[in-house]
Amino acid sequence: MNLTRSLALVILLATNGAAAELRIGAATVSITPDKPIALAGQFNTRISRGVDNPITATAVAVESSEGEQAILLSADIVVFYPSIPEPLRNRLREKLPEFDPRKLVMTATHTHTSAVTEEGVYDMPKEGVMRPSEYAAFLVERLAEVCARAWNERKPGGISWGLGHAVVGYNRRAVYADGTAKMYGDTSLPTFRGIEGREDHGLDLLFFWNNEKKLLATAINVECPSQEVESRSTINADFWHDVREQWRDSLVLGWPGACGDISPHRMYRKAAEERMVKLRGLTYTQEIGRRIAREVQDVCELTKRDIRADVPFSHQVEDLALPVRKVTEKEVAEARKEIEALKKKGDKSNRSRWYQRTIDRFHTQDKEPTFTVEVHVLRIGDIAIATNPFELFHDYGAQIKARSTAEQTFVIELTCGWGRYLPTERAVAGGGYSAVVQSCMVGPEGGQMLVDRTVEMINAMWTERSKPK
Repeated sequence: MNLTRSLALVILLATNGAAAELRIGAATVSITPDKPIALAGQFNTRISRGVDNPITATAVAVESSEGEQAILLSADIVVFYPSIPEPLRNRLREKLPEFDPRKLVMTATHTHTSAVTEEGVYDMPKEGVMRPSEYAAFLVERLAEVCARAWNERKPGGISWGLGHAVVGYNRRAVYADGTAKMYGDTSLPTFRGIEGREDHGLDLLFFWNNEKKLLATAINVECPSQEVESRSTINADFWHDVREQWRDSLVLGWPGACGDISPHRMYRKAAEERMVKLRGLTYTQEIGRRIAREVQDVCELTKRDIRADVPFSHQVEDLALPVRKVTEKEVAEARKEIEALKKKGDKSNRSRWYQRTIDRFHTQDKEPTFTVEVHVLRIGDIAIATNPFELFHDYGAQIKARSTAEQTFVIELTCGWGRYLPTERAVAGGGYSAVVQSCMVGPEGGQMLVDRTVEMINAMWTERSKPK
């Protein structure tokens, strides 16, 4: 090797960081209960009347030769309520004493046809139904099991990554002539003026391989929550089940992107979409599965040529305090009015609780001015992975990706907790569900703080590597 090439190699290593050999393990487990359960995600109580398809959890464990760690966990639940993360981490302390439980990254696929895990959310029958606390205990054991299996099965391996495209999610907030906005608003009205925000049809894909180039797992980051069949009263993993059925080459990690204002529901051109699905003889979740799996196959074949075993691997966890969205006296008065109206109607949903929480916040917000969230940022090779616990509106994810130094950036919402919706200033001005104060713990000010700090964390993983020692 001549002097010029040697110098180039030194510069390359200094820029990209010291390479670290990876050890990778993957496992999956059913989290489907054997009893009826209350289903999460709607205002009204729904008790499951059967199982359409299994709900599952998948874990991928990654460890570097330098000692860095991560267990990436994806589960078919609506959100990670407080009843799950800490008990799960406590179980992992017992089962995997060598693993730092803070390096567990827990993501919910946001299916609305999975179990409630918190008591007191819905009025439930006293008999014949698995209690939320009972299911939560069952879930913690299953999640601890799959994480431990993935960790214990790790062996030398490598990763590859790529970008694909598939139409899955659509912005779901309609805007009207008077400036108001509404989630799933009627777009056939003469006052309809357009869709409030954008969506992103990119698929960020990360592939995990063993040393024999056998694909172990595929992480699919799609900017859409899994709620196509959200109103059903049956257990259903939504479109992620169909993705798994149509992409059988490996286990699948389902990662929703920044999609608080996005869903699979079509806002217009609905008849044409339905006709095409019928011509193919598919359900719409199968159609989504077809679109995703076809693109994953294409990208996998390309990136298989570029599997990397020795790559930089960093994992930072930070508890970030964000300002709460303040409840005004006017919003308290409106909430009280809505509660009274619901009482007169004899409403039996949990809408009254939804409004009451806002009133309760008004009385505590001066004493509790911040809402603390757990944020993870990982560098694996030339990609960055950034998490947040919100139903994060698209624009925030777009900012993170655009400002990131990484070659490719994955933004994953609904991870390690739940912070409710995080809308933009434009959405707050338009109002409507997902943007009103009842829907949010944190507002646009906190959203920008989240973006700025996330970008700082990502870019530091590149710039710090390039500093001379």
